Amino acid sequence: MASPAASSPVPPPGTVRVHAAADETLTGEAVALDVQPLGFFLRAVGCLIDMLAGIALLVAGSLVLTALVAGGTIPDSAFRIGVIVLLVAVTVVVPTAVETLSRGRSLGRWAVGGRIVRVDGGATGFRQAFIRALVGVLELWFTFGGVAAIVGMFTPRAQRLGDLLAGTASERTRTRPLPPAAPGIPPGMEAWAAVADVSRLPDRLAARMARFVRGADALEPAARARVAAGLAEAVRPYVSPLPAVEPETLVRAAAAVRRDREYRALMLENERAAALTEPD
Repeated sequence: MASPAASSPVPPPGTVRVHAAADETLTGEAVALDVQPLGFFLRAVGCLIDMLAGIALLVAGSLVLTALVAGGTIPDSAFRIGVIVLLVAVTVVVPTAVETLSRGRSLGRWAVGGRIVRVDGGATGFRQAFIRALVGVLELWFTFGGVAAIVGMFTPRAQRLGDLLAGTASERTRTRPLPPAAPGIPPGMEAWAAVADVSRLPDRLAARMARFVRGADALEPAARARVAAGLAEAVRPYVSPLPAVEPETLVRAAAAVRRDREYRALMLENERAAALTEPD
């Protein structure tokens, strides 16, 4: 029997394979964007807020129609037509218009800090908003959100059926705060910093490194050396290439590289979120 390696297809020369996780956003240029999808719970809360707002519009519209019929402004036969128009407006027209004009936002998504975007990270338009609203009549209103909840629980980015058909997903618009400032790269480590890989550093370890770097000058020399040695020992498995430097220099250099790259990534994320609100 052929081995898995032998049976796997070999790409032709010049072909580049791009691997993206199921919850990553991949652009048309095959660039994986570091964006955070909105979780299932927050999506459910935002959807509930939007549905409550829709119910409020239905109640208000029904009261207006009833008052018009009672006052003789419109005949009784027009009441049913008015109710149908009201239902279509609240469940399809209003959500489509709001999502199109706000470029993926709504009252509920604004409250939970989310936005609907295309799966390639671009801004949505009328077509995506209309498909989502039309499918939402079935999966949200007819089933009280039951279909949307079931589908959302089994999709990587908590996408509902309307998202799958429209090619959209929900992402966070409230980005993390910028990391606190850290001292620059230690002298002589600039060349290493340009090629260093610190992406595998765990967040908790990176936070401990940053606290040490900010407060190292206030520590006693013996305690400072002991803490630096312990941190350096924990850092070494996650840093490549590993420079032959003193423990404190390694910790300071790795913390500075990590902070600078986090800063650039968050700035790009903020710029991209701001670009979604600008007209084409």
